[in-house]
Amino acid sequence: MTDYKNLKLIATSNPHIRGSETTRSIMLDVIIAMCPALIWAIIYFGVEALLLTAVSVIGCVVFEGLYRKLMHKPQSIDDLSAVVTGMLLAFVCPATTPLWMILIGDFFAIIVVKQLFGGIGKNFLNPALAGRAALLASYAGAMTTWLPAGTKAAIGGGMPVDVVSAATPLAYLKTGDLEGLKQIASVGDMFLGKVGGSMGEVSALMLLIGGLYLIWRKVINWQTPVAYIATVAVLTVLFPKAGGAEYMLYSIFGGGLFLGAFFMATDYATSPVTKKGQLIYGIGCGLFTVFIRYFGSYNEGVCYSIMVMNCCTALIDKYTKPVRFGVVKSDKKEAAAK
Repeated sequence: MTDYKNLKLIATSNPHIRGSETTRSIMLDVIIAMCPALIWAIIYFGVEALLLTAVSVIGCVVFEGLYRKLMHKPQSIDDLSAVVTGMLLAFVCPATTPLWMILIGDFFAIIVVKQLFGGIGKNFLNPALAGRAALLASYAGAMTTWLPAGTKAAIGGGMPVDVVSAATPLAYLKTGDLEGLKQIASVGDMFLGKVGGSMGEVSALMLLIGGLYLIWRKVINWQTPVAYIATVAVLTVLFPKAGGAEYMLYSIFGGGLFLGAFFMATDYATSPVTKKGQLIYGIGCGLFTVFIRYFGSYNEGVCYSIMVMNCCTALIDKYTKPVRFGVVKSDKKEAAAK
């Protein structure tokens, strides 16, 4: 029989387990993971990609700092979350986006979507995606103007002289014109990023490198990105508009699927916390992405599909949370009913 009185047990207040991760360290890992895609954007679209990203980051940091100061709240710019939002918003915009326009998106993302709901961890939508949606609704022309493959963006935004905007691969996929798409880009070009599109989402390879880094660092779990990409892959190979497996490869490498799957759908504040919930969430993102691409008027579906699933996160968490110790399933159902 164990003599518990002589074990010299020490009782301490909660929390009993502490991790070394902080919001700042997690955001720093995300920034590092985005660097390969940023480097590719600078190489491919020119120095304007770096300028657009820098202005977006500065705008987000300034807006967050000013709001916290005016509201007499503790400063939060040191946690680097505003830097991540600024980078992501720049990534989902064309390299030709005027600098003043990206600042409007920064304001909407930081002030309206993030800070007015209480700051980091309390927003129910991904700020960068909401900022992009706001810009798309207000400036559809600028947000859907794409540089031809290999063309450098003009400094300060706008199209270079004597350059005509080009259709993105998703425009060809929308109509099922696979042969027309093959004339401007191969599957390899799509994977590497030698195509037109938003500056930070064109290279699936660079985004995959960043995503694997985040999984390796245990910043994100594999469930959401794998479920998301796999769902799009299965649906497009089962119901292709042309070309079968080839159509599927173009679909998963095109648009913002890899950027959304690894960097936006995995946002802590707006995604489920349970692994089962993350699988359901990823599948839902994939379903909505394909539905929008197939049946909607918009070529891309990643932005709106993730925001729709953001609104379902609380419900998914409610029905996928594990049973508490000491609680039987019947008690859990009664608690959920209440």
